[in-house]
Amino acid sequence: MPAKPPLEIAIARNSEGWPDDLDALAETAVREALKQSKAKVKGAAELSILLTDDAEQRELNKQWRGKDSPTNVLSFPQIEPFGPVIGILGDIILARETLEREAAELEKPFSEHFSHLVVHGFLHILGYDHLEEQDALVMEALETQILASLGIPDPYGDDWVPG
Repeated sequence: MPAKPPLEIAIARNSEGWPDDLDALAETAVREALKQSKAKVKGAAELSILLTDDAEQRELNKQWRGKDSPTNVLSFPQIEPFGPVIGILGDIILARETLEREAAELEKPFSEHFSHLVVHGFLHILGYDHLEEQDALVMEALETQILASLGIPDPYGDDWVPG
């Protein structure tokens, strides 16, 4: 079995109510995304994942994106887009109430929606984006491929649009 990439994933909870079993799901999702993205790992790397609530997410979204509303996931890359994976990669922040509401609306298990948004957030860290249609198609195809390898159905088979 090949060695795991030298990647430390720090997961913190800033709010109550997050299921206890998410750390392993997040780690699996990030490592699979790293593997399938074919990003160039150049050395030890660190990623932070913060599990918070809608109130904190709303403040972060307002401060950094100028949008006064909560959102499902925010990514704050600290590396150049599509650059080498080394050092501090960045932060992924997820909002519990928004994820719960979206999972219920989509009639999807919370764990699958959570894994999808971790993958989505990590691909943003690596440099992927969905602002232009062509870029969105590339990112969505890679997300779908990664999630399929995790046993999660295509998240874009319905009308859901990432935040």
